[in-house]
Amino acid sequence: MSEKHLTLEQLSEQTGLSKSALGKYETDDNTEISPYAIVTLAKFYGVSSDYLLGLTENKNHPNTALHELHLSDFAVDVLKEGRVNTRLLSELICHPGFSRLMTDMEICVDRIADMHLKDMNLLLEQTRQKIIEKYHPEADDLPLRTLELTQISEELFYGHVLHDDLDAIVKDIRSAHEKDSTTAEPQTEAEVTAQDMAVLLAEALDYEGTADEKRAFLVCSTLDIKYKKLTDEEKKIFASVCKKSPKLANIISQRGKGVARQGKRMEK
Repeated sequence: MSEKHLTLEQLSEQTGLSKSALGKYETDDNTEISPYAIVTLAKFYGVSSDYLLGLTENKNHPNTALHELHLSDFAVDVLKEGRVNTRLLSELICHPGFSRLMTDMEICVDRIADMHLKDMNLLLEQTRQKIIEKYHPEADDLPLRTLELTQISEELFYGHVLHDDLDAIVKDIRSAHEKDSTTAEPQTEAEVTAQDMAVLLAEALDYEGTADEKRAFLVCSTLDIKYKKLTDEEKKIFASVCKKSPKLANIISQRGKGVARQGKRMEK
């Protein structure tokens, strides 16, 4: 209804289905839709019955023959077996920049531009050699070095071009997924900074306990977990896990020694 901007009354008039029934069909938990209503609505919207029932994401091509997609048998196997994220693959293919990416890949694979790159590099190198023969400049001479750096390898050229193409696509898709429930929250100013970490470390060192317990206290504080509210068993397990990190061991031992030395100096 929203796609054709119709009210329930208008949709009822055009399909012959009752307004009350259509209202029920709009709810996510509706399970009483009749086969007749499914067929009627599918014909009206020009989609498949499976699409209406949420059994497929193919809205306009429910019966496309496999050979029309021009995929190899291996490609079909990969898609069927779930080896890749097909939703992400679909978004990649549908992105406006995908056509440019494929064009640049074709140029790279078919070596269409290789001769032009070689000709350009050859011209630059010939010019560089003439300067050397005529003027005998130093190795770090600016014009001479410029002519050398201007020469581009095929691998470097295509690497930059394809990277730029793909990077733009991935950034757009990433932005589109920011509100997904499975997407991590973006970094904010509230996250732990170097200064915050220093404060947490100081609190961990002041905590009355063994070195293992101090490590566990530090990790819990970083994750905003109240270490003191953990059970004795949880503290024991947490401490044994944190003990396995050599980085935490070094931090606690080095900072501890430093604090001890500082304390002795103050006592003097």
